[in-house]
Amino acid sequence: MPVVDRRVVLPAPAAQVWARATTPEGVTFELAPWLSMTVPPGLRGKTLADADGVVGRPLGKAWVLLGGALPVEFDDMTIVEIGDLCFHERSRMLTLGRWEHQRAVRPLTDDACELRDVLTFSVRPGLAAVPGVDGITTRIVDALFAHRHRRLAAAYPRG
Repeated sequence: MPVVDRRVVLPAPAAQVWARATTPEGVTFELAPWLSMTVPPGLRGKTLADADGVVGRPLGKAWVLLGGALPVEFDDMTIVEIGDLCFHERSRMLTLGRWEHQRAVRPLTDDACELRDVLTFSVRPGLAAVPGVDGITTRIVDALFAHRHRRLAAAYPRG
């Protein structure tokens, strides 16, 4: 299965970055300006940081919206683990039969941290027959998370 592993160092305390990165507003900021994402029914009114009772339960579909309006993908989400400054999501999507997203925030100093996203995925069987689809999908996922990390870096400017 293809894997994308992205890291960004941010000049902010780990707890502050984690608190923002686990909210719907934080996800929306990271995806902007082209994409946004709805909140799955099982997470409405919660953040991952305070989502007691959701681990291991299907949470429903979060829709990925182009321009905030046009549904282009969904994430049928299940959180398999929430730890101290980390989560592991295992889901299926419209185009991907398996999607795993692991995010961890690691303190480096009192005022800096590293945010790491590891994505593991496989396309649905019908798409798997398309020549080069794994490479194309890997480039799309990598570009999306490169964009998200640039947005995070912009949210925490240095100095």
